[in-house]
Amino acid sequence: MKQIATAFVKAKKAFSPALKDKTNPAFRSKYADLGACLEAVNEALLDNGIAVFQETHDDATGVTVETVFLHESGEAMRSGKFHVPAAKQDPQGYGSALTYARRYSLITACGIAPEDDDGNAATDTKRKQDAQPPALDMSPKARAGRITAGVVAGDASGAAVVLAGLTEKVRDAIWAHLSPETQDKLTSVWPEVAA
Repeated sequence: MKQIATAFVKAKKAFSPALKDKTNPAFRSKYADLGACLEAVNEALLDNGIAVFQETHDDATGVTVETVFLHESGEAMRSGKFHVPAAKQDPQGYGSALTYARRYSLITACGIAPEDDDGNAATDTKRKQDAQPPALDMSPKARAGRITAGVVAGDASGAAVVLAGLTEKVRDAIWAHLSPETQDKLTSVWPEVAA
């Protein structure tokens, strides 16, 4: 593991931020898609003799992905398995879960964080390290509002995945603030694992 570890540290020094260049209309937020995450790390990894690939594993309720780094010496480094439940048990549900799992497995394994493209990336200017993003209201009522916005925008599956990933106590608190219409839409796409 010595060669891949040394090469990975060198590569990590050259990683770029994963730019948030896509917009999620349901939550009115920007995010870094899988392509942006790969673009942030691929060149630095390859320049240091490391290829990255992602293995999928059998999973009856969703998708399980593992990011693997393979060094030209033959040494490999694995990130650990990352599971995402499928919001719907159909190709679209599994496809959405796969993209989400690949993106978050990769950014976790590489230790990068998505970043807003405010022009600094293009000029290679460093952002202030101590700048803090505004706090997101995580109260059940505020979270229910964001879930409802996602459902109204047509992403009930994505909203259901978010809810399914929460603890039962938090999920119940949010559920109490949802309208019956929103609850019905979420129930119709609810992951089997959370049922």
